[in-house]
Order: sequence, then structure tokens, then C-alpha cells
Amino acid sequence: MYDFVRSFFFYGSRNHLMSQPDTKQRILNAGEHLFARDGYHPTSLRSITTEAKVNLAAVNYHFGSKESLLEAVIERRLEPLNKIRLGQLEALLEKTGQAGESPTCRDVLRTFIEPTLRMRIHGSDSEDFVALIGRILAEPRSVAMKIFMHHMEPLMNRLFYALALSLPELSRQTLFWRVHFAFGSLSHIMRYHERQAMIPEDVNIDMPVDDLIELFLDFATAGMEAS
Repeated sequence: MYDFVRSFFFYGSRNHLMSQPDTKQRILNAGEHLFARDGYHPTSLRSITTEAKVNLAAVNYHFGSKESLLEAVIERRLEPLNKIRLGQLEALLEKTGQAGESPTCRDVLRTFIEPTLRMRIHGSDSEDFVALIGRILAEPRSVAMKIFMHHMEPLMNRLFYALALSLPELSRQTLFWRVHFAFGSLSHIMRYHERQAMIPEDVNIDMPVDDLIELFLDFATAGMEAS
């Protein structure tokens, strides 16, 4: 009789979890926020459930493990973003290919940089995700980086191909390092709201995103094209 009651309660609880469409989103939002603020390893499932106002069974039911939750957090925003970036890159390659031209370095970088920086507008609903990616890029040997690179590899391969077309005079070795330098700068930009103590009083870090995009493209293109 006890086992029957326990079984009934368990399945009833699980059905209750399934009946709440916002439970999964609350867990994802809480995980995104805490992983971004504290990092993957210091963040416990208990802290996530407390933030999300759910019980541990809800996390286990929807995701199974903390690592699976992290992957879901990354995938939720990264996949749509990568679709935009890859779509813009392929459109650029098709346009320049039809004209018998090579894409410019600035235009190739723009397909990646512009959608990325538009995500990091201060106060947007993706602000935690942007901070999380900045943290991931600063921790290259982490579990989070392994997951992130798994989802980024197809896009990065295509981007590297397009940059090689735009800068044929560069060796692949030099091209690799310049891309590495440019993306290191991008990861810093994505987290600079966390470093306000380093910002001079007369500098406004909340400049219009269009201005920030052009400023960064000026910097990154000059570095990529340096003779």
C-alpha cells in the first residue's frame, strides 16, 4: 500500500511538472543567470532550484543533470544566433561569388560581430547569456567551453574559410592567430559591464550599439589586415 501511494504521488508530481509550461523556462533562466554570475562549477543545482522556485525533481525531469542543463542554456540562445550569423555569411559569400569577387574582411567580420553585439545591449533579456559566453571564453579548459565549441565549430570553420578568401596573402597560421586576437577582444567587450571600476569617469560604456559595432569593426579589421 505504501509503495502504491508513493508511486501515485511521484507520477502525479511528474505530471504536475509537465503541466506547467513555464517551469522549464524558469529553470533555464535561473541557470543562465547563475552560470553567468558565478560560473559553472561553483553553481549548485540547489541554488538554481532556489532561484527558479522549483524543486530538484523538476530539474532532473527536464534536464537530467547540471551539465545537460548548461548545454540547454547555451543551446537555447546560441543556435538561433548562429543561424542568423551563418545566414548572413552565406548570403555574403553567394553575393560576392556571383560577382566574381572575394568578400572584404570587414564584411565577413560584420556577419559575426553585428548579431553578437546586438545581443549584448545593456538591460536586454539576453544580457545574462552574453555575460555567460564572455565567462566561457575566459575559461578555455572548462566543461562549458567544450559544449560551446561543439555548437560553434561549423560556423567557425565557415567563417575561417571566408576570411581566408578575403585575406589570401596571409598564411593559415597568421590568420588563425589574428582571428584569435579579434575574438579575444570581442569576449572582453561582452563582459565589460562587470568591470566598471576600470572605466574612466568621462567614458560612457553605454554607447549606441551601431556605434559600438562600427568602432569594433574598425579595430578588428585593421588588425586582421595589418601588413
